Amino acid sequence: MRNRLIAYAYLIRLDKPIGTLLLLWPTLWALWLVSGGFPEWYLLIIFTLGTFLMRSAGCAINDYADQDFDRHVLRTKDRPITSGKISGKEALAVAAILALLAFLLIQPLNGLTKELSFFALAVAILYPFTKRFFAIPQAVLGIAFGFGIPMAYAAVLDFIPTEAWILFIGNIFWAIAYDTAYAMVDRDDDMRLGLRTSAITFGRFDVLAIAISYGILFLCQAWVAHLANLGNSYWVGWGLALACATYHLKLVSTRTRENCFQAFRHNNWLGGFLFLGILLGLART
Repeated sequence: MRNRLIAYAYLIRLDKPIGTLLLLWPTLWALWLVSGGFPEWYLLIIFTLGTFLMRSAGCAINDYADQDFDRHVLRTKDRPITSGKISGKEALAVAAILALLAFLLIQPLNGLTKELSFFALAVAILYPFTKRFFAIPQAVLGIAFGFGIPMAYAAVLDFIPTEAWILFIGNIFWAIAYDTAYAMVDRDDDMRLGLRTSAITFGRFDVLAIAISYGILFLCQAWVAHLANLGNSYWVGWGLALACATYHLKLVSTRTRENCFQAFRHNNWLGGFLFLGILLGLART
């Protein structure tokens, strides 16, 4: 039983919190912006726990969908399903239980937020399979990882303003940027297996595509800061995040596996600095 529980922990990536953080930062951006400061405690708890549960469910679904591919990739061949520690049906059961818990968690919220949760779940299920036919599955990942944005606005306002959608679009391009760096790590294996990723699609323009994606993220963030009337202190966080992006571009320009993976992981700091900017901008008075 102990070994099985450990396998479940690896299945939902308890050992790799970076994915949860990349999902959490956009949600926190939205919660603070829509609340004009610190959100209601119950909202913060619901969305933080919900982020963890849905990311964990997404990992289980992803491993189920990719089990036939993972065994041929050095980085993923020891994942719980591929290595035989748990079955595919067990992974689906874990995903279903986690998704159900996430849905029960949002029961105190309004109907619009609950409706959006079904779309979020559908995208989370769809994403792993898009690597078989869609040229830039990272865009679908960005939608999945950004759904906390419209849900947060809906939970507070019971509608979704333009500001939320701009923030959402920026997050999609952020995901394209960091997950293209991640895909560059496995590009050779993915090409051999016939999978589709943005790193393969962009080819020799991969670094340029990452730079453009970052550029759209920062433009969207600046636009939202204007719409939200954030104070000038916001630009401190924005500038630090821009410095992170510049550092990431320097890393990925080497196109080495180690540097590309480091760039991916370092995006946690970028998301955190943008959140810091929002905190500072809201504290203008």
